[in-house]
Amino acid sequence: MIGGTCRYHNCKNLIRSVLQNHQRSSVILSKNSCLNTKSNSNSTKTFVRNASFAKDLTLGKLNMKWIHPYPTLENHEDLNELQQLADAVGKFFDEQVDSKKLDIDGCMDPDVMQGLKDYGLFGMQIPTKYGGLGLNNIQYARIIEEISRDGAVTVMLAAHQAIGLKGILIAGTDEQKEKYLPKLATGELVAAFALTEPSSGSDAASIQMKARLSDDGKQWILNGEKIYITNGGFADIMTVFAKTPYVDADGNSSEKVTAFIVERNFGGITSGKPEDKLGIRASNTCAVNFEDTPVPVENVIGEVGKGFKIAMQILNGGRFSMGSSVAGQLKRLVAILTDHIHQRKQFGKSLAEFELVQSKVFNMSLDSYAMESMAYMTAGQMDKVDSDGNPPDCSIEAAMVKIYSSEAAWRNVSECLQIFGGMGYMKDFPYERMLRDCRILLIFEGTNEILRMLVALSSLQYAGQHLQGRLRLLKKGTLRERCTSALDFMRDEIGRPHLGFLSIYNSAFSFDGYYSGEHWLSPSLNDEAKNLENITHLYRTRVYQVLKKYGKKIQEEQLELEVLADVAILIYAMSAVLSRCNKSIFLNLRNHDHERFMCKAFMAKSYREAYLLLERLTHDYRKEHTDIQKKVSKHILEEKQFPYAHPLDVPEDFQNHPDYIRQQQLIKANR
Repeated sequence: MIGGTCRYHNCKNLIRSVLQNHQRSSVILSKNSCLNTKSNSNSTKTFVRNASFAKDLTLGKLNMKWIHPYPTLENHEDLNELQQLADAVGKFFDEQVDSKKLDIDGCMDPDVMQGLKDYGLFGMQIPTKYGGLGLNNIQYARIIEEISRDGAVTVMLAAHQAIGLKGILIAGTDEQKEKYLPKLATGELVAAFALTEPSSGSDAASIQMKARLSDDGKQWILNGEKIYITNGGFADIMTVFAKTPYVDADGNSSEKVTAFIVERNFGGITSGKPEDKLGIRASNTCAVNFEDTPVPVENVIGEVGKGFKIAMQILNGGRFSMGSSVAGQLKRLVAILTDHIHQRKQFGKSLAEFELVQSKVFNMSLDSYAMESMAYMTAGQMDKVDSDGNPPDCSIEAAMVKIYSSEAAWRNVSECLQIFGGMGYMKDFPYERMLRDCRILLIFEGTNEILRMLVALSSLQYAGQHLQGRLRLLKKGTLRERCTSALDFMRDEIGRPHLGFLSIYNSAFSFDGYYSGEHWLSPSLNDEAKNLENITHLYRTRVYQVLKKYGKKIQEEQLELEVLADVAILIYAMSAVLSRCNKSIFLNLRNHDHERFMCKAFMAKSYREAYLLLERLTHDYRKEHTDIQKKVSKHILEEKQFPYAHPLDVPEDFQNHPDYIRQQQLIKANR
């Protein structure tokens, strides 16, 4: 292995040995013990399809199939082999990727590209039968931790496989997969994802690019422009989205989005000049124009008119890995930072002795712990399939990971630069580049503002449907159904806070056909579990109040939706942290005693934050702040400028103004 001590000839052989039986991640609860790593005879862990974690929160439920057990690999050998691969990839980046040079040159180094191909990193999630590494989501997240050493390389690879070729993987035909995936896996072909247009950014459904069917019905002819396309200057294969004529089952005609596999050599494709960006400068970002580009009809991905759904599936599925990517970068920064603050002395003491510096390191570590806990919990769920072979819908949870991780990255890298002081601001050191690189995280793969609306509205829609179902039973159900529905309402409104109906720390809790007579949760985490239950119930209460107040008009109340999204993100983070720490305690992992303190600190901090956020949904807060904010914002937007007088402004004759004279007299009298 390049630069490594791995016993395998190369990384592809190593990772294939990890997946020799195509086993997926799972750890199941034993009837007689808290944790058991017994192998599952199936290649994947199956589950009964139910609501997502985020949607269940709106009903005051903590989905225990997500929380416990915390996901990991099948056995210790798999973990060791994956770690060897991760170490080798990390060493390659440390020794052969010059991030400073890439940033200055503003383009990718051919030797780096070849190294990535040699390691099989262009085909991390492409199945082994097509020549890829066949990583599941947990394994992919772990390798992304190492790749995140360079932001531009991370973005280039993500554009290739997390979104560029993902449409072929999830919705392509067998013929499309056979034709394209082998060369995409080796990096012989590089992929891009072409969705954004000048008139459509976050509103992807409003794209204007058109595709018409040729007269002979054998080709689609594409015309239009895409902008800000990563890898757009050199990609051989692009997943392109365009409006096509569509006739529904009732014969109504309209235009709907269709997804296409477009090869550059089809013709009619020109790439614009690479954009000069703030960060991730070595990644190629440019406009791509399509002029009468012919695309064979067999290159439609999925069905004609169903492309928007495919686009959302592609984007939703890739966001979770941002958690492990950012956490990997922050953990490396913690190591660099702690070394610096021990050596740097001010006022006769090392920086490590100052509490304000310690708090910054602590917060960076706390955020890293939380985001990777969320990322791997989400990845573990994404690696499951139902009885029909379909994975669960984790789009909301993946969006939560993306929001939390991107904002924590911007906040903590900025704090890191602050500790390094003037040195951190200089281009001779990597910290200012890291700050520039991480700014894009809040924007691409869906802006955080749009994703917050996705988290809140998707969850509220589920809660609204649940409430409507209960009300329907109360009005028109049988006597038994009406009584059951009434009892459900009583339980939600009265019983849950006092009787612990969520059962997170109930020793008789059971799931997936297994029963634990023992306490599955470490007694040292009971208080944290109770806080998690309490904030979940309060969140559910506020959800019902908001639905009752606004009904369908809630979609216009973005300030309220933002609060609900932020609280849901915090609850998800708390659940992931609790589950991970519980696993560490039971398995006696290294430093698990200090990890318990980390968990307690995060749970207490997040509980307080969530509680204060939910206060914003009360009548008093709306009256004292939200309503005023809306009024002032409207005034500023109407004025189209900062509308208030400068602090030095005065009327020409202010000295003769009666109020001014009276104030001067009072001042003199009080001297």
